[in-house]
Amino acid sequence: MPDYNKLSKEKLRAELKRVDEAYDRFKQMGLKLDMSRGKPGTDQLSVSNGLLDAITSRDWDDDNNHSLRYLNYGLLTGIDECKEIFADLLQVPQKNIIVCGNSSLNMMFDYITQCMLTGSDGTPWSHQGEIKFICPSPGYDRHFAICEYYGIQMIPVDMTDTGPDMDAVEAIIRDPQVKGMFCVPKYSNPTGVTYSHETVDRIAAMEPAAKDFRIIWDNAYIVHDLTSKGDRLDNIFDALHRYGHDDMVIEFTSTSKISFPGAGVAALAASDRNIEIIKSRMKYQTIGYDKLNQYRHVKFYKNVEGLKNFMRLHRNILQPKFKIVLYEFEEELRDCNIAQWTHPRGGYFISLDVMRGTAKRVCQLCKEAGVTLTPAGATYPYGYDPADQNLRIAPSYPPVDELLSATKLLCLCVRKAALEKLLEE
Repeated sequence: MPDYNKLSKEKLRAELKRVDEAYDRFKQMGLKLDMSRGKPGTDQLSVSNGLLDAITSRDWDDDNNHSLRYLNYGLLTGIDECKEIFADLLQVPQKNIIVCGNSSLNMMFDYITQCMLTGSDGTPWSHQGEIKFICPSPGYDRHFAICEYYGIQMIPVDMTDTGPDMDAVEAIIRDPQVKGMFCVPKYSNPTGVTYSHETVDRIAAMEPAAKDFRIIWDNAYIVHDLTSKGDRLDNIFDALHRYGHDDMVIEFTSTSKISFPGAGVAALAASDRNIEIIKSRMKYQTIGYDKLNQYRHVKFYKNVEGLKNFMRLHRNILQPKFKIVLYEFEEELRDCNIAQWTHPRGGYFISLDVMRGTAKRVCQLCKEAGVTLTPAGATYPYGYDPADQNLRIAPSYPPVDELLSATKLLCLCVRKAALEKLLEE
């Protein structure tokens, strides 16, 4: 492929003609492919089918001889066996774990609601004027949606190869109206970046002007490695304890991309003080979450090592899919000098930066030819990417043959949008 930035107008027009012809052939194929969200594929769901048989009509008592049919009313913070798995996974004491329903997003929304209505530990945020949140970007659109729902002003901060731009973060927290920050610390959505030791340490050492400042530590991809070694993420609570800031972080995770989406188990980890505050809200919110589902997961995985071993099955399915996308990007886009992309070692996404000012056009072209992408701008607060450049690519859901077709079309659309842009200029 030629470097598009070095072509004459005549050669750009000739290249666009060739690309248009190939694009028209794709349109005639009548594709209906989805790369819009990081949904587990059917091949991933199949490896969890044994979970459906993990407990039977004769097997409803947990290891403490609690009849879980009755204790779905009770055990507010979850059954001990399930808490033990999450405690070992997150490397915190079991007393600092709460296990709830299927969705960590639900738990995060509930926690922000608590902060707005009754405070993180004191005055409700909603009584304190305009509330602001730091949002590393590109980032997770559902985090941004929570802020937007409550009218929390979002402050974008650039993501770097080691995590959020901490110089910017440390300057922003001097404002007492800044009450928190969203973080996906391991295999960040969508860049795949894992926060470095220095970044975790600087986060733990922060002295925000707001004493009720809270970080939502969304550790969604904690065991989602794409390589045999995987990235290492420092334990945030160990780092917080060194600085006497134990209460500053609430950590969340779930099995939604491990067992079954919408039917997994979600948990949070927090300091003693935060656990008590959250429990005081929960006792009014629910009589209890689904302990039968919690126990089903315990019986299936048995312990944290069983869970980690199970994730090798996911890795064996996902790794080839990521390789397909990255190979096509290298073959179809590298020499054109019109795009850059990440090479994640885990998680669910590849972050693709196309030519500035063309991301929306790429999405439109893909849609018209039968491939659905996450909308351009979704990885930024308010759905606004100031460079109109970033796209979140999700390789997990399509079968391999469909993924190859979708990626080839995506590359063609990136090239077509870039050629159109260069000819306009």
